[in-house]
Amino acid sequence: MLYEVDESVKIGSIELRTPLALAPMAGVTDLPFRLICARYGCGLTVSEMVSAKGLLYKNVKTTEMLRIAEGERPTAIQLFGSVPQELAAAAKQVEASGADIIDFNMGCPVPKIVNNGEGSALMRRPELAYEVLAAMVAAVKIPVTVKFRAGWDENSINAVEIAQLMEKAGVAAVAVHGRTRKQFYEGKANWDIIRQVKQAVNIPVFGNGDIHTVEDGLRMLEETGCDGLMIGRGADGNPWLFQRLATVLEGKPLPEEPALEQRLEQVREHLHMLVDFKGEVIAVKEMRRHVCTYLKGMPKAAEYRSRFHQMDTEAQFLSLLEEYHKAAEDYYKSEALKLEAYLGKQTE
Repeated sequence: MLYEVDESVKIGSIELRTPLALAPMAGVTDLPFRLICARYGCGLTVSEMVSAKGLLYKNVKTTEMLRIAEGERPTAIQLFGSVPQELAAAAKQVEASGADIIDFNMGCPVPKIVNNGEGSALMRRPELAYEVLAAMVAAVKIPVTVKFRAGWDENSINAVEIAQLMEKAGVAAVAVHGRTRKQFYEGKANWDIIRQVKQAVNIPVFGNGDIHTVEDGLRMLEETGCDGLMIGRGADGNPWLFQRLATVLEGKPLPEEPALEQRLEQVREHLHMLVDFKGEVIAVKEMRRHVCTYLKGMPKAAEYRSRFHQMDTEAQFLSLLEEYHKAAEDYYKSEALKLEAYLGKQTE
């Protein structure tokens, strides 16, 4: 299957290498993972969401989240909050830190965010959302974008209205997650909402939701007419999705899925990067989760999942990874022998 994109996507003055963006995900899209995705063809990396209040109060952990590496650019730092003056001031800090783009979160569905009137709660207050984005746009020179959902629930689908207000506020692009806040991450994303938004505005529109395979990505582009894809959970543990999509979008044949050895080598590198970035204790704790996503669907993965969660040091983790590697290879050899024996019987 060959599919070729005629034009590159520009967000303000920023031209993306590929029309593929990494969706912001708390606990996932830190600097090491963003670097990995950028190397595999992601055209725009986006940080975990950063609290505007945390930046203004000079919270050390929050400020640390502004770190960007040259190898991941262009990069957007995503802010969340609900007070226009605070968001404008935080946006200036983000611009000063060296971000290429500032993204604003209007999609987070978790109660602790929504109950503060932030994240997807702003879908219920379009006028305030407009004030926030207009203030941010006026405060900085770099492009401002926004990510939002289809609506609050099935009875208040207002993504088109929100998109038009965001364009009026001066944002350079929007990303639309086809689920409502009520859905959280359950059910099916409504891609037709993305199509409606694309037809309603003149700025780039990124489609988000249920992109887990190359076929999903191509189908979203075709069905919605969106300018680019924003991939979240589909890339978690599978950064090769960007590489495979980017290759097909260049009009080249679809590459094979990564083999076992490639997956495990990426796990090792990810762990090393996390250790360098966050220290061994935190890195190993976070890698317990990451390794499960990298090995999803692989042989013996379920058997080893609980064991990885017991690892406390980098050395222990790497040792268990080697043990898993051997177990998985033995499984493949066993299956090959079974197939060979079966075929032999068929020819007797």
